[in-house]
Amino acid sequence: MDLPLFFQQSTRFRCILYSMGKHLSRLILLTLVGAMLLPQLVSAQRRTTPPESPAQAYLQDQYHPNPSYLKVARLHYSGGGDWYWGSSAIGNFLKFVAENSDFPVDTLERQVTILDADLFQYPFLFATGHGVISFSEEERERLRQYLAGGGFLFVNDSYGMDKTFRQEMAQVFPEREVVEVPFDHPIYHCFYDFPNGPPKIHEHDNLPPRGYAIMLGGRVVMFFLVESDIGDGWEDEQVHNDPPEKRLEALQMGMNILAYALLY
Repeated sequence: MDLPLFFQQSTRFRCILYSMGKHLSRLILLTLVGAMLLPQLVSAQRRTTPPESPAQAYLQDQYHPNPSYLKVARLHYSGGGDWYWGSSAIGNFLKFVAENSDFPVDTLERQVTILDADLFQYPFLFATGHGVISFSEEERERLRQYLAGGGFLFVNDSYGMDKTFRQEMAQVFPEREVVEVPFDHPIYHCFYDFPNGPPKIHEHDNLPPRGYAIMLGGRVVMFFLVESDIGDGWEDEQVHNDPPEKRLEALQMGMNILAYALLY
């Protein structure tokens, strides 16, 4: 700010006001002086305010997400399984997506049931947990409509979901077989390269990780990971104490699944 000019202008303006008499209140005086100084203050602020940092931008998106951004929802399912498992997983994953891609993604976790009115606003659903997962007949029909209409469901077996989920998929798509996804499929190569298929994040039964799918029209619409548990790799570091390279593999595999769901 040019301080000599500022004082000159302020003095001149006060003289003009004084010559107008004492009919103007102090409030009006302050208002008029403020109006005169505002352009200079704004100009000074523009010159001195530092650019927004990535952390500030992330917090801004957290509290004021753009309504047009891609929203990912956690599936609240029935059957007794802990659908809420891993409270930090989705937030960490979406932050990774925002920082490592051009996808306009809302970094807030959403939660939805199959029968919620806004189900179709979420092109990508994430389900995880241990134990039983089951759907009612009405839920099966609506999930079938959602997947056939372009939606995508990623199910991460944290342990013990394999048997019941396969049974449910057989009822949602009785004419479709749950097939193992070959390692040369785009889902393992569309963003990061996983030539040996899904990464092994947790031991479980010490079996090799595998990805299974329901396919419609040649496209994966439901992807089911077992013996991998990338969802645990998405969680805060102190939850499972996974080494950084394992957590990175888990996040990168998640990026591949999301990229495939959006682009294929």
